[in-house]
Amino acid sequence: MARDPYDVLGVPRKAAEADIKKAYRRLAKKYHPDTNKDPKSKERFAEANAAYEIIGDSKKRAQFDRGEIDAEGKPKFQGFPGGGFAGGGYGAGPRPGGGFGGQPGGETIFESFSYGPEGFHRSGGRSGGGRSRGGFEDILSQMFGGGGGGGFGGFSAETEAPVRGSDIGLTLSITLPEAALGAKKRVKLPTGKDVEVTIPAGITDGQQVRLRGQGLAAGGMPGDAIVTIHVLPHSDLKPEGSDLRADIFIPLEDAVLGGTARVPTLSGAVDLKIPPQTSGGRTFRLKGKGLPKKEGGHGDLLATINIRLGDPDPELNALMQKRRAK
Repeated sequence: MARDPYDVLGVPRKAAEADIKKAYRRLAKKYHPDTNKDPKSKERFAEANAAYEIIGDSKKRAQFDRGEIDAEGKPKFQGFPGGGFAGGGYGAGPRPGGGFGGQPGGETIFESFSYGPEGFHRSGGRSGGGRSRGGFEDILSQMFGGGGGGGFGGFSAETEAPVRGSDIGLTLSITLPEAALGAKKRVKLPTGKDVEVTIPAGITDGQQVRLRGQGLAAGGMPGDAIVTIHVLPHSDLKPEGSDLRADIFIPLEDAVLGGTARVPTLSGAVDLKIPPQTSGGRTFRLKGKGLPKKEGGHGDLLATINIRLGDPDPELNALMQKRRAK
């Protein structure tokens, strides 16, 4: 039987979401198999993942606190209200280890692919907490009347959820263009297996991708692998919300007489026209060259002009001396 998730993470039952996340990250860092070679660390790491999946999700936490699910996320028997069985069959309770979208702090779980003998590839950016259809759970639900009011004489069949293994976690570093435009990356899981991760376009630092069925097995359905995304800093572009900011350096003659400057973007450099008499610090807005927005479209790229003088120039020095003497 799994331990109480609050005890596993070492937090009180009234702990804030931020404190729960902080406790989980501390344990995940301490017991991650890549950094801790103690044979027991993998077990503690998996236990922390399983605990955080329960109380790190506001909906599951509320269900656990009300006694509706146990420490493994399985529905608890709720009695026979009104003299009959609870309606809904297998599909009535929360799905153990189900996908969760809204995480504390605005993080999102993106489903990359679901479990199956060959792996049911379901690339995409689903951020909702609903259950996915088409797996073996849906087959069981159909077999045992998972719609309410099914079964014999108005009774619904209650089916105990299959044993589910523990989740595992790992971190994947990607570039800013990969985060903005989407990508496919291969990673090695703590289990030693190589898998492909679909990175949805617009993912941000700290968000997560769930790989269904790629966690630890427990004699039945395996758990999931949860990949936390780390977006590497870009050498020229700095994110500011959905906008990007870049510093552009031009020679003095272009600032005075006008010219063009190369501006880096996520999809390659573009030419920016510099009008005459452009002062240092002036910012130009390149529409739609920023990061994807949640509501659709893209932010802008803000290019700030900096004037580069270059090597000492006697003629320039003489001209400046002449202008100063006026």
